[in-house]
Amino acid sequence: MDWLQDRAVAVITGAAVGDALGGATEGWTPEQIEERHGGRVTGIVGPWYPNWREARPIAPYHKGDGHITDDTLMTRALVEVYAERRAHLDAYAMAEDLVPLMIGEPRWIPELESTALLLQRVFLAEKWIVARLHYGHVDPREAGVGNVVNCGAAMYMPPVGLANAGDPHGAYAEAIDLTGAHQSSYGREAAGVFAAMVAAAVAPGATADDVVAAALEVAHDGTRDALESVVRALDGWAGPPADDEGERELARLVRAAVEPFDSVGPHYRQMSRDARRPSRTKAIEELPAALGLLLGHGGDYRGAVLAAVNYGRDADSIAVMAGAVCAGLGGSAAVPAEWIDAVEAASRMDIRATGRLMASAAADILRADRERALARLRGMDALIGGDPAGPAAAGGAAAADGSGDGAA
Repeated sequence: MDWLQDRAVAVITGAAVGDALGGATEGWTPEQIEERHGGRVTGIVGPWYPNWREARPIAPYHKGDGHITDDTLMTRALVEVYAERRAHLDAYAMAEDLVPLMIGEPRWIPELESTALLLQRVFLAEKWIVARLHYGHVDPREAGVGNVVNCGAAMYMPPVGLANAGDPHGAYAEAIDLTGAHQSSYGREAAGVFAAMVAAAVAPGATADDVVAAALEVAHDGTRDALESVVRALDGWAGPPADDEGERELARLVRAAVEPFDSVGPHYRQMSRDARRPSRTKAIEELPAALGLLLGHGGDYRGAVLAAVNYGRDADSIAVMAGAVCAGLGGSAAVPAEWIDAVEAASRMDIRATGRLMASAAADILRADRERALARLRGMDALIGGDPAGPAAAGGAAAADGSGDGAA
């Protein structure tokens, strides 16, 4: 594989594996996770409740056993939109392309163990997209206003980072535009910053420091504050934890750094009264937590993803974010093949093929970007370093005096 294809496959599979592993521990505390599984989780585990169909009627999903969740389903749908358009996306693409996929194309839903519409699996904050865009005919650029503020838009942003590989600012701008149809406030901001982090990670020679720099350069308000908080907390961290107690210390350190900015509150299933409301001082927990766990493990994929899985709370989305960025830094070899194989088999999904599809679309997008950039450079040269009249005027003058092409 060439560089772009390797990184695209790495990011898509790395995010999906994190999603599948983290789904089994989502919503619980680190202490509850260790009690349930007889210690820290070190790979794919079964459902929290053996009777998963009836245990939580509001969410009768087969989480665990290697099943991907709605995070990966939405990511796959966005890849399909990029593959169809082979161009950068905006909020209108959400309305014109993504929503029709959600409501018009039945597909295998691993957690339901049946074929269904994507709409029938996603959380209420994602159902909002369909209600607002398909039924409400709201301006796509504003449709996210009023929605639950959460990580729902951020969780499927890895393709945006790949479509803007090496250009964090471009990734941020595209994600902010695209997710205006889905989210607002710090939920939308997290989507932009996460896309920028992926774009930075997949650049040749990138390091974790480059990812941090890109995130802090584009982030605003409480999201920036939360990211800065975890970076400060990990400054001087000795290195990847050497044992389980070191892992627990890392999780406590990251949670303490994120907590002042997290609107959900200390009890994930009993949220505070101002949870998920717009704010300029708050941030979603998932993104800064993922960055903190990544830094705590020095960018190592396996370590950061397992740290996210054992962190609990919104473990699947934290593991998606940590997994995508670590995989972007390390490439396909960083994501354990045995985990990918198991997740693909359990989910009945060729995740590697999704990565290759995104690579193909991203390559076309980047080639078009290059041509536009070259044309823009020529225009800038004319504006600031060439003929003040510009190339068009110069060509017109040549035609007028008979010296242009075709005068003979």
